[in-house]
Amino acid sequence: MSVLGELGIECGKIAGTGVVASIRGRGPGPCIAIRSDMDALAVTETPTDPNKGYISCNKGVMHACGHDGHMAILLGVARLLTEHQDEFNGTVRLIFQPAEEVPPGGARRVIAEGGLDGVDAVVGLHIFGDVEAGLLNIRQGPCMASSNRFRIRIFGKGGHHSSPGQCIDPVLVASEFISMLNSELSKNVDPVNYVFGIGALNSGSQFNRTPDELEIDGSFRTFDDNDTAQIKRTVRNLLDMLMAKHAKEGFAGLPSYELDVEPGYPVLVNDAGFTRAAARSLRDGHFNVNENAGRIFGAEDFAFYLQKVPGIFTILGTRNPGKGIVEGNHSSSFDIDEDVLIIGVRVFYTLVTDFLRNPGDYISS
Repeated sequence: MSVLGELGIECGKIAGTGVVASIRGRGPGPCIAIRSDMDALAVTETPTDPNKGYISCNKGVMHACGHDGHMAILLGVARLLTEHQDEFNGTVRLIFQPAEEVPPGGARRVIAEGGLDGVDAVVGLHIFGDVEAGLLNIRQGPCMASSNRFRIRIFGKGGHHSSPGQCIDPVLVASEFISMLNSELSKNVDPVNYVFGIGALNSGSQFNRTPDELEIDGSFRTFDDNDTAQIKRTVRNLLDMLMAKHAKEGFAGLPSYELDVEPGYPVLVNDAGFTRAAARSLRDGHFNVNENAGRIFGAEDFAFYLQKVPGIFTILGTRNPGKGIVEGNHSSSFDIDEDVLIIGVRVFYTLVTDFLRNPGDYISS
């Protein structure tokens, strides 16, 4: 906030630790928002030759996903816009958003607290360590996946390993579930359209005892709500079949299960008309643009903004082997090629000023 204040930009708090600010041009016009996320991660940074001058001073916490770069870019474009306020009409809203890394995400709170009130369009970008430095990846329509966490509890009948006939083993049920799951899913959903992973299995405490229950935790990601629903149906149908298969006389109601699916961020959908206009503007600005970028199974709460107003989310590459910058996001050795910060500033400045001059090119009436 102090930097914004030095630039003469009015600002205030939002969503707890977030900041929202506005830059007004010479006259009335539309409003476009630029969003930066601010999270660090609970990762201990690994010392490297590139980062030895600026490694994290907070042990166990580092900017491993480029969000510090996003903040620097947004502050840079804020400075540039204030220097050219007399050259555009309308308003640019700056959103420094917390909690992108922690579902349900800070975007929902920003929206609930009025961060998008009066906004006609929104733009954002993300630095990616596995994309060539300076390359802009953009895509119309669905481009980042929804995220869904699931938890399965399987209940059996515990007992001594010497008496398996008196037990219903939830570990056995779970092992069959896991071994069958991928083939069952692929029958119902094209494997290119989803990922499904198990992150934790917890059961038992005694080496010679069949446990009473087992818990499976994991997540899956899709680009379509119908695929999400089909995955949930497939998981439930498979569990129903296994409950029936492992049922035993004299053990009424066992085995049984509980399935809980917790939706995370929705599919991130770039507005088609806005994306076409943005691509044209970026080409005219001589940026290195890939307009046919592939979909990403990563999830982003920027998707919530795009459910409210049209806009675009783009990927800015930072991979530069010549500088030793080759690690992907969330690596303890993640770093950025700082030359891309200037590119990010230019991208935002180009898009917002072109939008404010020609909003009809971006938003159909």
